Amino acid sequence: MGLPVTVETRTGDTPAHKRTRQIQRPPDILLTTPEQLSLLLAHREAEAFFAGLKTIVLDELHALVTSKRGDLLSLALARVRRLAPEARAIGLSATVREPDELRKYLVGQVPGEDRRADLVVVKGGAKPDLHMLDVNRTLPLSGHTAWHSMPAIYELIRQHRTVLVFVNTRLQAEYTFQELWRLNDDTLPIALHHGSLDATQRRRVEAAMAAGQLRAIVCTATLDLGIDWGDVDLVVNLGAPKGASRIMQRIGRTNHRMDEPSKAYLVPGNRFEMLECRAALDAVEEAAQDTPDARLGAPDVLAQHVLGMACADAFDPVELYEEVISAAPYATLSWEDFEAVVDYVATGGYALRAYERFAKILRGADGKWRVRDARVAQQYRMNIGTIVESTHIKVRMARSLRSKPGTVLPKGGRTLGEIEEDFAETLTVGDTFLFAGEVLRFEGLSEDECLVTRAGPGTDPAIPSYAGSKFPLSTFLAARVRAIIADPFEWDRLPAQLSNYLAQQRRHSVLPGERDLLVETFPRAGRHYLTAFPFEGRLAHQTLGMLLTRRLERARLRPLGFAANDYGIAIWCTKDVSERAALSPGFMEALFDEDMLGDDLEAWLDESAMMKRTFRQCAVIAGLIERRFPGQKKTGRQVTISTDLIYDVLRRHQPDHLLLRAARQDAATGLLDVTRLGMMLRRIRGRITHRALDRVSPLSVSVMLEIGRERVYGEGADEILAEAEAELLQEALA
Repeated sequence: MGLPVTVETRTGDTPAHKRTRQIQRPPDILLTTPEQLSLLLAHREAEAFFAGLKTIVLDELHALVTSKRGDLLSLALARVRRLAPEARAIGLSATVREPDELRKYLVGQVPGEDRRADLVVVKGGAKPDLHMLDVNRTLPLSGHTAWHSMPAIYELIRQHRTVLVFVNTRLQAEYTFQELWRLNDDTLPIALHHGSLDATQRRRVEAAMAAGQLRAIVCTATLDLGIDWGDVDLVVNLGAPKGASRIMQRIGRTNHRMDEPSKAYLVPGNRFEMLECRAALDAVEEAAQDTPDARLGAPDVLAQHVLGMACADAFDPVELYEEVISAAPYATLSWEDFEAVVDYVATGGYALRAYERFAKILRGADGKWRVRDARVAQQYRMNIGTIVESTHIKVRMARSLRSKPGTVLPKGGRTLGEIEEDFAETLTVGDTFLFAGEVLRFEGLSEDECLVTRAGPGTDPAIPSYAGSKFPLSTFLAARVRAIIADPFEWDRLPAQLSNYLAQQRRHSVLPGERDLLVETFPRAGRHYLTAFPFEGRLAHQTLGMLLTRRLERARLRPLGFAANDYGIAIWCTKDVSERAALSPGFMEALFDEDMLGDDLEAWLDESAMMKRTFRQCAVIAGLIERRFPGQKKTGRQVTISTDLIYDVLRRHQPDHLLLRAARQDAATGLLDVTRLGMMLRRIRGRITHRALDRVSPLSVSVMLEIGRERVYGEGADEILAEAEAELLQEALA
């Protein structure tokens, strides 16, 4: 445009010399991330750098405020308000359910006052053109690949100029990309984009898309936000959307023009996902949103921020406390809890205070806290952030020696991306796996790299199991799904195969009411089964399964295991659960009583490896364990060993330690979804419908298919599921 304005970016990939120059000569506009903002604020020159700041624009704010990343950003904004009191904060969001929470986030909070930013609502624009894809065939009751829809998706790509194919997991992205290329007789330019691919490759794909060189991209949530390609004329969402706001966000990637509708198709992978898609279509029609509520600030994030402020300059604890509680997520933080965080940063807690390496800050004679030394400051800068994923290692293409077949050179090949360290350690030379859109042959590990070559044609791959990539079913959509199931008048709007399936369930058993819990018990193949359908998402159901098996064990019903999906849970025992329920009226009510979240939960958490994993994440964020050192990086196994040892020490000697409390807080809302489970148990109190059956019901077939599933993927896995489904349905409908 020829304006005398400098615009630059600052991310983790920005060269060091450029970052240094930006501090000395800031650009007019700087596009950056929450982590880089915190690093700038921890710099000795922060006061001078931010003195001239006029405006802060926070795009897609709804995606930040519900996470620890949002906690970190809120604390950074609190410091910015002190350094640049005249600066304005502007938040942007197109998919927010409670704008008042975001309004509080944007301005400094004061105890006893209701402070909110001004709200500007922009209306208008064409309604989205959204449909469920009909492939004219019966969908399975389980599985998420939607392999049956691949020809139809490919045909949509042929019919449109540019298509984004969204999937919910990186594993699905790899499979879908391979399937579309298998069908790609026209050699259309179709690309792959997900978070494990090398950053250079992702940027290359984005540049090709912006230049109009691609017909389609198979992508994950990496392209949910901030991608504004005006030429995208269709979005295909493969699998259930899991949330109304999420599908609205994805639809918004198309047709960035006010007078043209965004066009999208939802592609269910199974019949239950049809229900989710129907609920999502209704929500979009009503413009309903389901973004999560704002959260309380996490103490481990605050510990990281306290250390960062000490790196910038000595701080007075009272002044910093007043600054911290001006951030909306920490507005209710007590002085005592703040002191506990500062004490943790200074000592590691009383159980660890004998070890000097846990002392990050020192208090001077003037009462102010300072960073202990330059080494601590450097480690802070290398380990900043709140995103703690499974440890990854690079995947590098190795070169083969033509003169010596089977001999590979570890250096020289290009980097394809990263896979999880745990997965790489299970591979042996010659194993194949699917990654970056190619079938690769594992050649060995060299330092922190996984060396691969291209596998021969026709090779069957074993696909990496990516952790942390599944979205939970939102409470909003879950409630709508329950309402549709409970109301037969709603079934006329469903595909015939789905309404027929629900009618079969009603004939052979019963369907749950909108606020009820259906529990079915039945014998099969020498075992006794209990199935239940809360419709609260896989995480909550897995926690419920752990707690129910403990109770069934106490009842001497000898549970052997459980399986869960987004909609229900199945537990199998050696003793007859139906008989116990008949002999003991109130047994089911007691089994699902909310008090399971008391002693049972505490006992399970004490034994659970999941709790150690949650603690590990908190310990990394709070700086108790550093992942990166100058010139080296800890492996995932090293981090695990270190944090597991500390976890056991703290449980014995300081059970109220800050990080143990932080881990429990995280478990309640994240990994274990205890908060949501508690809401469900309160909802169903006095509303449990138990049916003792002589065989599996049609509804129970869906969750029974989760039992003993092999870790294979693709059409082979779907054929196995189809055979199991046919056998179970034949039993159910006999």
